[in-house]
Order: sequence, then structure tokens, then C-alpha cells
Amino acid sequence: FGEKKRISLATVLSMEPEILILDEPTSNLDPRARRHLIKLLKNLNLTKIVAGHDLELILDICPRVVLLDEGKIVANGNTREVLSNKSLMESHGLEVPLSLRH
Repeated sequence: FGEKKRISLATVLSMEPEILILDEPTSNLDPRARRHLIKLLKNLNLTKIVAGHDLELILDICPRVVLLDEGKIVANGNTREVLSNKSLMESHGLEVPLSLRH
């Protein structure tokens, strides 16, 4: 993935954190770099807090999701259950990820 992101992430991981906080981690990455980052994040055995709009990424690496709208929690639970709830997603200006559409 992007060299700056790779260096930043390596620096943080060298400190052996218990929690990793990521803001839009796949932004500005090409598809190959995105895949590498997702693979790395999936294999990390630590708590990850991810802020982002890439719902496919969220599905891949987060077993639980907290959905915020205007700073308020509107859903909190199993990622697949929350993100597949069409009425919930649409009422907050979001779409169900392609991989969850039936």
C-alpha cells in the first residue's frame, strides 16, 4: 500500500498498541495496495477502530460496527446485520454494500 501509509502504520505497530485507530485507511490507495492493507488489518490481533465510508472494508475487518449520524449512535451491533438493514442504512443516507444485497 502507499509508502507513507506503510511507514506510518509500521511505526505505530512497532509500539505494540492494544488499539489501532484508523481514519479512512484505504483512501487514495490503488486496488492492489488496498488488498494488501486489508489482508494486514485482518491478520492483526488487536482492537481496530475504523472511521470510514468504505463499507466493504468495514465488512472485511470489523466484526462489530457502531453507525453514527450527526454525532449520534444510530446502530450498534454485528456488522453484517447492521449494514444489511436497508431501511436503517437509507434513513441515514447510506447504501447497503454490494456484497450484502440480495
